[in-house]
Amino acid sequence: MQTKLVILAIAACALPAAAQTLTVNHVTQSQIIQKANDLEPKAQGPDRAASTKLEEYPNHYTMVALRHKDGGGEIHENFADFFFVVQGSATLLTGGTLENPKTEKPGEIRGSSLQNGTSTSLSQGDFVHIPAGLPHQLLIPQGSTFIYYVIKVKEK
Repeated sequence: MQTKLVILAIAACALPAAAQTLTVNHVTQSQIIQKANDLEPKAQGPDRAASTKLEEYPNHYTMVALRHKDGGGEIHENFADFFFVVQGSATLLTGGTLENPKTEKPGEIRGSSLQNGTSTSLSQGDFVHIPAGLPHQLLIPQGSTFIYYVIKVKEK
């Protein structure tokens, strides 16, 4: 119950008052896990990861993501990431230097890894805010699964 309230409260706070919708988007933990399980066939590729957009709003959108392997380093120039860990554990690296950076699309820079970042351990129930412009990377323990709910909020 507390998990549901946290997600709803954060999503509601991200919208300016004039842009709020008149419907509540309620997603349970079991629904998030089911959506992640549905992503499993896509997560069998070389990246061993997949995600899907759930809902889109005036200045943010929500996603479910599934990882079986480390992600590359990335920078979102205009969007902050809010992660809610639904299942599993990971290490979040933030700051430091993005190795081999390439602009994937405007405002989205990807790299092979992050060097000299700060490590934060993430586990089920944790919530993290990654500001726009901050390099970050998720490291997943070998042989494990990491499921997280993402709110991407336009900050710039």
